[in-house]
Amino acid sequence: MTESLYWAVFSSGLLSSTLLPGNSEVMLGGSIIHSPDQAGILVLLATAGNTIGGLISLGMGRLIAIRYPASRLTSPSQQKALQITRKWGAAALLLSWVPVIGDPLCVAAGWIRTGIVLSILFIIIGKLGRYLVIMSLLS
Repeated sequence: MTESLYWAVFSSGLLSSTLLPGNSEVMLGGSIIHSPDQAGILVLLATAGNTIGGLISLGMGRLIAIRYPASRLTSPSQQKALQITRKWGAAALLLSWVPVIGDPLCVAAGWIRTGIVLSILFIIIGKLGRYLVIMSLLS
């Protein structure tokens, strides 16, 4: 049971952080309620999955930039994400957990080729912070 719970929380975090819809907060919250003694490891697994998903989006941005210059971004959300990322650089990825704008921020950061080490660090901090808040609300 524990192993399948771990995989479910990790997978939910991963899928929720790509361009696919997900509900990692609900999954994590339910899992913490079900297994409060496992809260720490559940938060780490959700963070790991969510971070990997953010890095996938970052990588997609880097690959897309090869073929399409930033001038070809036309949607308002794409332009806003690019504008924020250009202004704040990798630090903008502290907001990578925010619904709706988080995924475009990761793609935009890849697009403008923010430094990979800082990008990873800021993605982890942002996503871990969100899950720690959820854990503290349920404790």
